[in-house]
Amino acid sequence: MVQILRNKNLATKFQIMVEIAANQPNVQQRDVARRLDISSQAVSEYIKELARDGWLISDGRSRYRVTNVGMNWVLKSYRDLRDYCAMVGQAITNITVCTAIAAHDLSQGQVVGLEMKEGLLYATSDTTRKARGVAVAAARKGEDVGVSNIEGIVDLVMGKITVLKTPGIQQGGSSRVDLTALKQEVTSRTGLLGAIGIEAIVALRRIGVEPDYKYGVAEAAVEAARSGLPFVIVCSDDDAPHLLSRIREANLDYQLLDLRE
Repeated sequence: MVQILRNKNLATKFQIMVEIAANQPNVQQRDVARRLDISSQAVSEYIKELARDGWLISDGRSRYRVTNVGMNWVLKSYRDLRDYCAMVGQAITNITVCTAIAAHDLSQGQVVGLEMKEGLLYATSDTTRKARGVAVAAARKGEDVGVSNIEGIVDLVMGKITVLKTPGIQQGGSSRVDLTALKQEVTSRTGLLGAIGIEAIVALRRIGVEPDYKYGVAEAAVEAARSGLPFVIVCSDDDAPHLLSRIREANLDYQLLDLRE
């Protein structure tokens, strides 16, 4: 869940920051209070807190500016809200009519159970599933089928992301990778495989393995994990901070292993 949706204090601060950013530098507290339907005293206290936190600067009476630190927080919160709203929109669409793969031959109007397998949604004749719906049309096994009147929640365990970190080129690159450990980790795990960085790709090729993904790996891993699939990423040391930040931002479970010799 997005942080500012769990915390009323942060939600109000976010709204005040947006108001100030849109109208700076001449911002009247009473105007902000009126637009947010809260008291001027409350706005004043929030502004004091925001200034103490370094998110706002006051240039005098009724003159406020959002700092770079404050703007970065607003942008991050906005992106979190945008992603959450996209997920809500998708969920609403899915509730209306979702697409699944027919696990068996299905007839139009048949009540079906819904389950996730290998990251894909299946419609099955097993109606004891927690999520159920009605097949919009007849479909043969393996065909796509629309499902409406959905009730319940599909059982889904989030996938785990494993990050195998390799040295950057300044630390020796692929020549400093423990290839035995790399091969063991890659071959012993199920799921998809991605590589970030030339060092990571070369290390995989040295053990005779080509990754499934070389571009957009972080987002692919997040989407796969959200669909219940495990994902292994071989990543150069230089690219690891950005990758780990994205995984943490998505609140996903991960394991980090250093494969440096």
